[in-house]
Amino acid sequence: MKISFFKVKLHKRFPLAISRGVRYDSENIFLRLEKEGITAWGEAAPGSTEGATTAEEIQHYLESFTAKGIEGKSIQTLYDQARAEQIPPCAYVTLDTALWDWTAKKAGLPLHQLLGFSRPHIPTSVTIGINPPEVVKERVPLLLDGTTVKSLKIKLGSPEGIEADKAMFEQVIESTKAYNVKLRVDANGGWEVAEAQHMMQWLADRKVDYIEQPLKEGQEADLKYLFKNRPLPIFVDESCRFAENIPAFASHVDGVNMKLMKCGGITEALRIIATARAHGLKTMIGCMSESSVAIAAAAAVSGGIDHIDLDSHYNLSPDPSQGAPMVDGVTLPPAVPGHGAELKKEFYA
Repeated sequence: MKISFFKVKLHKRFPLAISRGVRYDSENIFLRLEKEGITAWGEAAPGSTEGATTAEEIQHYLESFTAKGIEGKSIQTLYDQARAEQIPPCAYVTLDTALWDWTAKKAGLPLHQLLGFSRPHIPTSVTIGINPPEVVKERVPLLLDGTTVKSLKIKLGSPEGIEADKAMFEQVIESTKAYNVKLRVDANGGWEVAEAQHMMQWLADRKVDYIEQPLKEGQEADLKYLFKNRPLPIFVDESCRFAENIPAFASHVDGVNMKLMKCGGITEALRIIATARAHGLKTMIGCMSESSVAIAAAAAVSGGIDHIDLDSHYNLSPDPSQGAPMVDGVTLPPAVPGHGAELKKEFYA
């Protein structure tokens, strides 16, 4: 087995502002795994809340982990070993997804089929960050014109307060009148309980589908105040990193959002899906600052997910990878063995 690492700068078309700050360009790590004439790919995006803030840190963690030997161990065993050794999830994800990609290619199957899921079929949301109304007015056509986008996710939780959130959202409503798109909202923990209660009703009156992460990570005990008589379904994101987090808040939410960078890969995503289902919860899958490689890996489980947010690669200029295009609103990798994506040769040759 040969493992190679490549650092690639990802350039965003538009910076993404959320309640905790603004995300600009990022430098990601791509892992190429070669064995028995089969080449597989994984990708990692650094994240301060995920334990590794730079591409160099991620590569160091992975080189140290793989140097101990990974041959002959199952994917699940290696994942559990990485958790035990406290390898940051946003670092380990690239090895986990490459191993799954290789396994599916070895079997001659698309990864979704190997995992027992249907082909991706639910349209993805496309995200617009926190912006003043005048920027929203310009941005919405740039995101939607000439596309098959069917849902728009709006980031709220502005540091300027809920009146700024309302002004932005009113402009979103006005600017999307010409488009047939559903509206969803992610507050990224930007509200206190009273603000969340008020905004949930306000947004429900404006036909929003659901609210994501209304309260900060760590305030899960307060979700019970929002859950009773809730006007919108509640999903948690930052509050759900691993499957074992779910029982603590399962009775106070409608669903969970998983991200491969947050949980460490497909192995844990499968556990989150199973645990959520066992608790009667809906599921969502999202992304961070990722190219088509990580997005295609996430799409491999999206056939078993209720809501999809696999759109970060559409905000890249350019996407250094290929293999996760939008087809009639769906992030749909090609019907080939593996997850279907790879880093373009001009970014590593």
